[in-house]
Order: sequence, then C-alpha cells, then structure tokens
Amino acid sequence: MDMTGEYRIAVPRDVVWAALNDAEVLKTCIPGCEELEKTSDTTMEAKVVQKIGPVKAKFSGAIELVNIKAPASYTIIGEGKGGVAGFAKGSADVVLTEEADNTVLSFTAHAQVGGKLAQLGSRLIDSTAKKLANKFFDNFHDHLGNEGPLES
Repeated sequence: MDMTGEYRIAVPRDVVWAALNDAEVLKTCIPGCEELEKTSDTTMEAKVVQKIGPVKAKFSGAIELVNIKAPASYTIIGEGKGGVAGFAKGSADVVLTEEADNTVLSFTAHAQVGGKLAQLGSRLIDSTAKKLANKFFDNFHDHLGNEGPLES
C-alpha cells in the first residue's frame, strides 16, 4: 500500500518539527496509541490498539527515524507485531516546507501487512490507513492550537 498527503499547518516549521519529535505529542495524536516511549534520539517503542474491519489487535512495535535533515525532513521506519492478527511494517518520508508563517507537511508512505490483516483485502486496509492518517493529522493540527479546518 502506498499513500501520499500534504497538509498546511499555520505554525512555523521549527514548531512542527519539535512536535513531530516529541513522544508525548505523538502519543496523544496517534489513534489508539496506549504507550510511546523514546528509547534514544532516533528510536521509540510503541503499543497501539487498532480495529481494522472485524480484526482488533494490539500492536507492539519499534519506530526509527533515519535520513534526518532537521528541521526539514526525515524518514520514519516502523514495524508492529499484532500476534495472531499479523504484522504491519512500513516507512514514510516526511518533508516540512516553510511558506510565510505556515508549514507545509508532505509525506509519502509505503506499508505492508501480513497474517489475518492481509486477508481482509487491500480496499479495507487502504481505507483504514487513510482514515487513521487523517485522524493523526487532525489531532496533530488541534494539538498545535490551530483554529479552523486543516488544509490538505
């Protein structure tokens, strides 16, 4: 599954960068996130509960930030195991561009699922992934104190 997106956030790039690197901010913004612990400057451990169609799973996983070019871009690599539900792994390239007092956050993501999750069908997986990404960005937008709708 591949996914791209672009969001305009009405705060300066350094504020967006700091929030994207703050484990507490991410924990509150990631849908279903129960735990998120920064284990080093570039790694985190997470526990996330998600329901995808009829399958509900608790994923335990690791996240690593690579190709870091602060405060402009990085690549997020992650893998989560959900027991009998299967696994999810993927990566996302995130780019922050300054436009006046705004930040344009764009991303390109690629993910794979296996186990029971893979049996659900790509349409359900794709639509759930898009819904979760939009929810994350809505939460992130709200956390940064933005008024009005998030522009995508």
